[in-house]
Amino acid sequence: MVLSRQTHYDRQIAAWLILCAAVIFGMILLGGVTRLTNSGLSMVEWRPIMGIVPPLTDVAWQEVFDKYRQSPEYLKINRGMSLDAFKTIFMFEYLHRVLGRLIGVLFFFPMLFFAFTGRVRAGLMPRLWLLFVLGGCQGLLGWYMVKSGLVDNPHVSQYRLTAHLGLAFVIYAAMLWVILDVLAGRRPGSRQPHALAPWGVGLVGLVFLMILSGGLVAGTKAGFAYSTWPLMGTSFMPPGLYAGDPAWLDAFEDITTIQFNHRVFAYLLFVLIHLFAWRLWRTGLGGRERLAAVFLLAALWLQVILGISTLLLHVPISLAAAHQGGAVVLLSATIYAAHLLRRGGLS
Repeated sequence: MVLSRQTHYDRQIAAWLILCAAVIFGMILLGGVTRLTNSGLSMVEWRPIMGIVPPLTDVAWQEVFDKYRQSPEYLKINRGMSLDAFKTIFMFEYLHRVLGRLIGVLFFFPMLFFAFTGRVRAGLMPRLWLLFVLGGCQGLLGWYMVKSGLVDNPHVSQYRLTAHLGLAFVIYAAMLWVILDVLAGRRPGSRQPHALAPWGVGLVGLVFLMILSGGLVAGTKAGFAYSTWPLMGTSFMPPGLYAGDPAWLDAFEDITTIQFNHRVFAYLLFVLIHLFAWRLWRTGLGGRERLAAVFLLAALWLQVILGISTLLLHVPISLAAAHQGGAVVLLSATIYAAHLLRRGGLS
């Protein structure tokens, strides 16, 4: 009776965390759209509490617009922008910030409810608190990123943008792993991790590094450097790779090198994930592992198609946002496979 009650509680907690993860997924997509529409610097103030209320009158709109007109982005890029045009970019950034606050509310209060009613399985509460703290850090990091574009150069630092994106994926990945743990429960006599488990965890790490590589592409707008594939211009290795001084800095600041590295990283992952999925299919563990292999390959091919299309079509907003969403799907598929192998298979 106690086991069935705890199983019921586990399902409630899993459903709540799935909702939170889904909203974080939406947050990542909205963050991509905010960046692609150049909306991220439209709000020049950070007001964690009062910022929840948008401008509601013409006077309020004129006030926030006047503050924006003093920013470097307006003075150097958007000089002469109309109030109506400003409202569009403002609302993208406003919705992005409000959704971040909503995630905090969706997570914090149900967490307290589950804790005070004794529904949280032993050992899980510290992990939930860690997720909450990481969410708070993400909000601070977001403002730290925006501040880098409110100075003389009206562009956010690619380092801060990549860190902000990376932390969002860390929170999502950690939450997904907790969800899978909760759904799996504590099964007596659970098997030891499969021999492929380290490879699965390693692939999760490589996919995450690939996402960080994409953050550098986004932060430097390196996706616009070459709109050809499979060649970059007229050659596989374009001129100017690692030609700076020091050369290693080009991996983070030279748009040609950044795009080249992102492509090569994608080719490496394409090969490794196919090999991993093939071995996963042949483990003989059961149906879930084969489903994980199919899911992984489907997510990989979807992401490849989205990435190439985004490049060839010169980074349209819809495709670029979908490509960022595809990274979430690919990471999810990799985590699911790695989690199954860490538990020795659950079929």
